[in-house]
Amino acid sequence: MSSDDLGLAEAVSMAVGGMIGGGIFAVLGVVASTAGLLAWFAFVVAGVIAACAGYSFVRLNALTDERAGPITYIERFTGSTKLAGMTGWTFVFGYVGTMAMYAYAFGGYFSELVGVASVLGVPLRPLASLAAVGAFVGLNVLGAHASGRTEDLLVGLKVAILLLFGVGGVYYGLANGSLGLGLSQFGAGPLIAAAISFVAFEGWELLMFDQGSIENPEETVKRAIFASIFAATIIYVLVAIVTTNLAPEGAIQQHPETALAIAARPFLGQVGFVLIALAAVFSTGSAINATLFSSSRLAGRMVSEDMLPHQIEGDGDGQPVRAVLVLGALTAAFTVYGSLNGITSFASLAFITVFGAVSYLAFRQRESPRTALIPAVGVLGAVATVVALLWHLATREPAVFTSVVLVAATVVVVELLYFEREPLAAELGEVEERVEDAV
Repeated sequence: MSSDDLGLAEAVSMAVGGMIGGGIFAVLGVVASTAGLLAWFAFVVAGVIAACAGYSFVRLNALTDERAGPITYIERFTGSTKLAGMTGWTFVFGYVGTMAMYAYAFGGYFSELVGVASVLGVPLRPLASLAAVGAFVGLNVLGAHASGRTEDLLVGLKVAILLLFGVGGVYYGLANGSLGLGLSQFGAGPLIAAAISFVAFEGWELLMFDQGSIENPEETVKRAIFASIFAATIIYVLVAIVTTNLAPEGAIQQHPETALAIAARPFLGQVGFVLIALAAVFSTGSAINATLFSSSRLAGRMVSEDMLPHQIEGDGDGQPVRAVLVLGALTAAFTVYGSLNGITSFASLAFITVFGAVSYLAFRQRESPRTALIPAVGVLGAVATVVALLWHLATREPAVFTSVVLVAATVVVVELLYFEREPLAAELGEVEERVEDAV
């Protein structure tokens, strides 16, 4: 064990930072638009499903001596390298969707801060989003990233600002009699919104990939996962209650990407709006940087295991430069051409699928009813939220549904073609030999 190994406090900080990052700033408006006053309940539902997935990850981690993360679990317990590889691809594309969501929110908040809607007739939001992605791709190509101490400081500041917003907003709302929980409005909305919000609960799983740098990983990772998911859920619930009650009517639907800052105006004034907007710009920016750093290294490890094409292999210094460039290009395309709802839905579906699959795997490895119940809840919750979200998009937002399904289908087809490339090449070789013999 090295003196540089992360302890419990650092692991919790890493997981909370991975979840809160820029996610709440980007996803809150979409969740609130779908669930209304029950947005807080949507985060509770998503938090429960995430906690069940966390339990499943920990359970599978305890059943293997390998500390390499969920991709290894899939291969170990199913015996299928193809399934493991497809899980890895889903993670990578999920991170691309997440970075695109962060970049979208970055552009929205930046535009609001500078008070400029367009430049030479071109909307500023996509230009700012594209510039952010380009800047952080450049930083990662150069090998620059935030240190552990810097990340801890940023996480602390983000949590402090969100708690100020949440606690201050609740106090203001109670004092003015303007807080409601929407308990009379239960329906399909919260379940749909829970699926949309799921991307705000990704990030804790990065601990599973970094166990080699964590002190007493089996115990520390377990405690950090549960503590961070609980902490993130509490913060999300507070923020959702304040936003849905204090934001002016119609403002969330019109500007979902800046809903948090809009809701700060009633009790913190213009200063509060600027404070939240600045926090959002720094949070989403640092989240793009951190996610690009982690996902490019995940991609690099997958290349070494022949789960991704060797064309994106790192350079001579071991830096995954090509992976950074490819992931950056995909992120830029998503954030410029996609809608916030479509990007968020795609990213959430990717992580729900992976977390639901790991929960199912843990259920299969059950040893008693006690070890079966929580994974079963995770599987049922994942299936229910996916069905609810797809039904919602198909019936209410067909254009978004079509784009999400097309992108997901394309990803699956590319995955299948990649992992079937050797059998296909062999078959093509046989066909060519037969043609040559016939000639």
